[in-house]
Order: sequence, then structure tokens, then C-alpha cells
Amino acid sequence: MIPLLLPYPEIDPIAFTIGPVAVRWYGLAYMFGLLFAWIYVRRLLQTPALWPGQPPIAPDKTDDLLLWVTLGVVVGGRLGNVLLFDPAYYIANPMEIFAVWKGGMAFHGGLLGVILAIYLFARANKAPMFAIADLVSAAAPMGIFFGRLANFINQEVVGRVSDVPWAVVFPLLGEPARHPSQLYEAVLEGLALFLLLRYFTHGRKALGSPGLITGIFLLGYGSARIFCEFFRDYDPSHALATAYSTPSMAYSLPMIAIGGFLIWRTRDQKATA
Repeated sequence: MIPLLLPYPEIDPIAFTIGPVAVRWYGLAYMFGLLFAWIYVRRLLQTPALWPGQPPIAPDKTDDLLLWVTLGVVVGGRLGNVLLFDPAYYIANPMEIFAVWKGGMAFHGGLLGVILAIYLFARANKAPMFAIADLVSAAAPMGIFFGRLANFINQEVVGRVSDVPWAVVFPLLGEPARHPSQLYEAVLEGLALFLLLRYFTHGRKALGSPGLITGIFLLGYGSARIFCEFFRDYDPSHALATAYSTPSMAYSLPMIAIGGFLIWRTRDQKATA
């Protein structure tokens, strides 16, 4: 067997304690992801060169937007995990639904929650929804990056069994070694997708075409997620699992289709303008 070159770092899921309160890396990862995303959205709004006219909202409105998006991420992500991936377990253990500190947040559920949050925020502030969605989409990979690192620390959503040199033995699971798929996702869905969107927001001034950044995000994330699913373990008994695909692949296909439509929509608008 090829020797393992990437031993699992012994990281305590609890970052520190304050009296009886244990602060976990999982919660800190989401907090930092949302905080950096909030800062980045403010910077986008404060850069006039990125906008053909006035930005869709004033920078001080990002405080309210952060609150709406946070609720969408937490409520949608948790309910998505409950309803999309393991409803039978949570029906048998309903109190576990509220144990978010143990992990178990579904991206696709969080996405639906954020879409609803964006719609409600845009309506309450009389702002263009697609322009707000573009702001959130441009910053979203930051949260995804930190979230995947939290998955790695929590030893959840692990990869498939593998003997590649960088395979990892997760202490909670023991032998055999597995793909560190959480790190693959952190790089592709987080870092690489952020750089791609950054190129379009700053290099191509894509914020001037409402919906384009959202389309690129949906298409990019959906494609990266499907690729990473080939290395990520999954429940073969799930109703949407087949010998060739995982449930998350099925949930990502609509993202790709909608993302492609939004990109086509903005290009079509330019052609007819």
C-alpha cells in the first residue's frame, strides 16, 4: 500500500471554553465565513467603478442583509439536512434537529433558505433582487470555504475509501484511509469559485448585468460539487442514489440548469439592448 502522507491533524472540535460554554470550531467557521462575506459585500458596494450607476443598496444596509442571510443559512441548511438527507433519523430523534453544534448542514437547503432571505430583503428594501443575489453570490464562496474546513475538523461528510498518497485516516472512523473530500470542496467550491467570481466582478464588471454573477455561481458550484461527489462518501440507500450518482449530484443539476439560464438571460439582454 502507498504510505499515507497526510495524517489527520488532531484538532479538538472545541476551540475554547468560557465557563460552562464550549465554543466549537464549527460555529466559528460559520461566523468567520459570514463576517468576511459581509465585509466583502460592503467593499463591493463602496467601489463605484464596479457599477454602471448607483449600487443597489447603501453599504449600511449590509448589516440587515447579513442578518437575513444568516437566518437563511442556518434555518435552511439545517432543515435541508433533515428533509433531504436523513428524515427517518430525525423523525425518530426530533430533538436532534436543534443540535446544530454537532454538524449536519445541507448546502442545498441553505441555498433555498438564502434565496428566500434575498427575496424578502429585496422586497422590504425595494431593491432589485438579482442585484442583491449577485452581491451574496460573489461573497458566498468565503462561507463555503470555512464551512468545508469545519466539516474536516468535525470529521463529517468524509470521502470515499482510497489509497492515494494524501488519503486520511479519520480517527472517528478508523481504518481504512479516505479521500479528504472536504478539502477538495474547500478548494474548488470555495477558493477557486471565489477567484472566478472575483475575475468577473472586477475584471469584466459583471455586476452591471444583474443575475450574471448569480448564474456563474450556481453553474460553478453545481459543477464543482458534482465533481467532488465522485470522491465523497454517501448513503447508497438514499432514494436518489444510484450506482453512478449521489443525491447531491441530483440536487446540483437544477443549480447548473438555472445558472446556465441566468447567464444566457444576461447575454441575451445585452444582445438586444
